[in-house]
Amino acid sequence: MPPASDGDRVRVHYTGTLADGTVFDTTEERGPLELVIGVGETLQPFEQALIGMEPGERKSIDIPARQAFGGRQRTFLRVLRRELFTPDQKIKVGQRLRIDQGDGTKAIVEVTRVTGDDVMVDMNHPLAGRDLTFAIELVDIV
Repeated sequence: MPPASDGDRVRVHYTGTLADGTVFDTTEERGPLELVIGVGETLQPFEQALIGMEPGERKSIDIPARQAFGGRQRTFLRVLRRELFTPDQKIKVGQRLRIDQGDGTKAIVEVTRVTGDDVMVDMNHPLAGRDLTFAIELVDIV
């Protein structure tokens, strides 16, 4: 079988870690990720690393923050009025919420502060500003 190339549907096991060794995601317990190389189903450097790999091959790649989820943006910090939430909803720091952005789309935000009628949320991706390492195994070319 030829090695993986652009446009191939592949199945991949991976473990993603941060610089301190913290695992932020892995397929080990849920089964391999299936994707088509080059269509943007995951991070572009991750997909590019699969090109040329053969089933059973393993490699490790480092993806700098700017090529992963970008840097943290101060403009993604917002203050929302408490009245936007249901009266019985308990809002606490560290909580992740799905909010309507007003244009029909939803966003996942993290509550960073609650004061009186104001709820400060962070709309940055949880991995923004973080360099990522992936241990990858190409399981199969489907």
